[in-house]
Order: sequence, then C-alpha cells, then structure tokens
Amino acid sequence: MGTLYDQLNSYRKSDYYGFHMPGHKRNVGMIEAELPYGIDITEIDEFDDLHHAEGVLLQASKQAAEVFGAEETRFLVNGSTSGILSAILGCTSKGGSILVARNCHKSVYHAIFLGELKAAYLYPEFDEHLQLNTAISVEEVARGLAANPDIQAVVIVSPTYDGVVSDISSIAELVHKKNIPLIVDEAHGAHFGFHSYFPKSAVYYGADIVIHSLHKTLPSLTQTAVIHMNGNIVERDKVREYLKIFQSTSPSYVLMASIDECVEFLKHKGDQAFHQYVKLLSNFRAAMSDLKNLAFVETENFDRSKLIISTRKTSMTARKLYHVLRKDYHLQMEMVAGSYIVGMTSVADRECGFQRLKQALYEIDSELEIISNQADIGSAICPQPLSAKLPRLKQIYKSSDISSDMKEMVPWKDSIGRISTEYAYLYPPGIPLIVPGERISEQTWAYLDYHRKLGFSIEGVKDKDGIEVRVDG
Repeated sequence: MGTLYDQLNSYRKSDYYGFHMPGHKRNVGMIEAELPYGIDITEIDEFDDLHHAEGVLLQASKQAAEVFGAEETRFLVNGSTSGILSAILGCTSKGGSILVARNCHKSVYHAIFLGELKAAYLYPEFDEHLQLNTAISVEEVARGLAANPDIQAVVIVSPTYDGVVSDISSIAELVHKKNIPLIVDEAHGAHFGFHSYFPKSAVYYGADIVIHSLHKTLPSLTQTAVIHMNGNIVERDKVREYLKIFQSTSPSYVLMASIDECVEFLKHKGDQAFHQYVKLLSNFRAAMSDLKNLAFVETENFDRSKLIISTRKTSMTARKLYHVLRKDYHLQMEMVAGSYIVGMTSVADRECGFQRLKQALYEIDSELEIISNQADIGSAICPQPLSAKLPRLKQIYKSSDISSDMKEMVPWKDSIGRISTEYAYLYPPGIPLIVPGERISEQTWAYLDYHRKLGFSIEGVKDKDGIEVRVDG
C-alpha cells in the first residue's frame, strides 16, 4: 500500500465516475485554476474515514506516531486549534480547574470558556534587556500547583511564537507527581527532534499530549496539524470523542494527503534535508554577527529556526523595519512586535532567501544610528492583570448572570480597573492580552495603547476605539 496521495492520484487517473460529493466531481477543466480538484474526494470505499480509521488513514497515523516518537498520533485538519480544544476538554471536567501559561494561544481560552473552567495562571519571566517573555520556570509551575490543589491539567506553550523553550522534562516530572497531565502547545516546534541543532520535542521529554502545527515549520499545507498522546494519565477515549466534535465530518483528503506526504518526507529524506537546512541557517546566523546596530537576540533555551531581529537600540522602529523589508526588498517577515520583528525559517528555505535577507539587513543596518535612550514600553505579550485569577467565565457569558444591559462600551482610556467582557489581542500571535472576566490593568492598557498608536490592529473587540466592560465592575 502506498501513501494516501499515491492512492488518491491513482483514483484520479482511473475511469471511476463519482456520483458523490464534492460537487466539482473532479472535473479539473471546469474551473480554470490550479487547484487539486483531481484528488479531492470524500469518504468513499477504500479511502477510509478519519473518525473511524481502519485502513490507509490508520496506517498513515501509525507511521506519523513512529516518526515523531509518540505512542498515538491523530491527524488534525482544523489546525492545532482543534487539537488544543480536544486536549483541554478531554483532560478536564465541566467547571474544573486548570493551570495555564498566560501567554497561551487564544484557543486555550476558548477551551476554558467552553468547559466553564476555573483558570489559574503561570507567568513567564520578562527579559528587560531582550524585551522578550522568557520560559515558564519549574518554580512557577510548582507555585501554581501548590496554590491550586484541585488542578486537573497543566497547559503551557513551548516554543513560544518568539522561539523560547521551557524545561519540559522537569515540568513534566513535577506535574506527574500530582498524577495530572501536561499538555504542551508545541505548534511552532513540529521540527524539533529532527536535528541536534534544535531542541528535542516535548514528546521525547514526557509530555502527555503534544500538539504540532505541521504547516508552521514543516512542508505541509496550511491548516494541517497532528496531536500526539502518550502515557496512561490521559483518558484518550475522551480526547478522541472531542476530536470528533471539533473536526469536520468531511475532512479534506487533500490536507490529509499533505500530512502523510510530510511524514513520508521526514522518514525518508529528513536527515539529508535537515542537514542542509541547518548548514544554511547556521551560516546565515554567523554571517549576521557583524551587524552594528540591528541585533539578533535569543534566550538561553531557544529555537534557532526563529529569527528575532531587534531594533531596540536603533533609530528605526521594528514596525518601520518590517515595512522596509516588505516594500523595498520584497521580504515578508512573520510578525512585528514592539521592539523586534520575527522571521520564520524552515527546512524548505533556500540559500537565495537567506542571501537576500542578509544583504537587506546589512544595507539597512549601515544607515542606522544607535539611540541609547529609546523608550522601553516592552514587548511583553502577557502583562499581569491586577488579579491573576480568572473568574469562571460563565459569570460573564451566561445570560442568566449578565445581560446586555449589564455591559457597557467604554473608551480605552476609561477601561483601567474595569472588568472586561471581551477578548483583546494583537494578531499575530493571537495571545489574549485581556480575557473576559479579567480586570484591566494600567500596564495592559499602556501596552495596547502603545501598539494602537503605532498602527497595530487590536482584535477581539467590537469597537476598535474601546472595550466592553461590566457595568458593575
């Protein structure tokens, strides 16, 4: 049996005529666009069913588990979000308690809302010099567990959007002493473990559930991801049931074939490809060491596939650097933050790309000046609210508890000290700076106001000029 793509391609070339979905009927000549209509099918004979895999999809998921070193792996066609929602709700009970890193993706907070969970926060340290949130420490996890003895699961993100890696091995050991599962959002670390230049995966270090976005750092189509489950603490059947809820009942065979082909690539060509990739990346980093004004920054435990380029001590803002690279050099970076930009690399990068970025940065760097007193508003993406404890979200959303006449829209400047009924975040990275039920601190307001004045869009709110808060809080 070949890969799922091989089987789809064979079917495309056969004389089978489909009186079934999808509606394009694999008629590649009808729509004049280079889209994979020919291999886009539904759950027909011999092509298995993602939710009840027994054939080609079962074999594909088993091979993925083998390649990533997991006990069990499931394909995700609704991105890592579906895996995060399923993992959290599968590891907690309705109204239960969960310990989460405050810099988690918004999908974690959506799971908290859906499960009406009581959330306690873990906070990363903030490096004032680098202007980066750093790792979740083992001591912080120990503090959180001690202060909240009814915790049912722990969730952290590692690596972060900025490439910061936490000590998963020690955290897993600590969490397991309480016989509760550790869920790691490793969406940005699907490439971990395939070369010694990068950290090992959280799967290797004993996390119970690990979610990978293949499309972020590996050659796989957008929206493709996998969820890995290990050990005997997690009720896997419960997680699987939630996967059926949060994943489409008509999963894309094109996306699933992309996952399978990516795994095939890792298994048969990964060693050589990663060797070449690391050579290009390490040479590029070495070549950038002579920059005089711009600076490449990283923390002690770091994913060096991420390029964090700081403008903190220069006469140029990070936002300006981002736009200059895009407009003048046609180099599109991943994200811009308060004092740095983020570039993402992968095993699919080519030498010409690194050379173009190198030339652009040196040309820009030569025209900059050092400004030693540039304001440090900070790039912290998880400023601590006045109260770190998140109230049960049903107190905000249940109509029996709070109606529309108990909420009001206020300008940003008047929101300090009020309890929000909305999310507020910058995207990317999609990490909520304000969560419903949270009291808005002056620090958070200042951070959002700073980015708003720089031209960033604040998402999650109904009105860009203000935020909805409780009338009585």
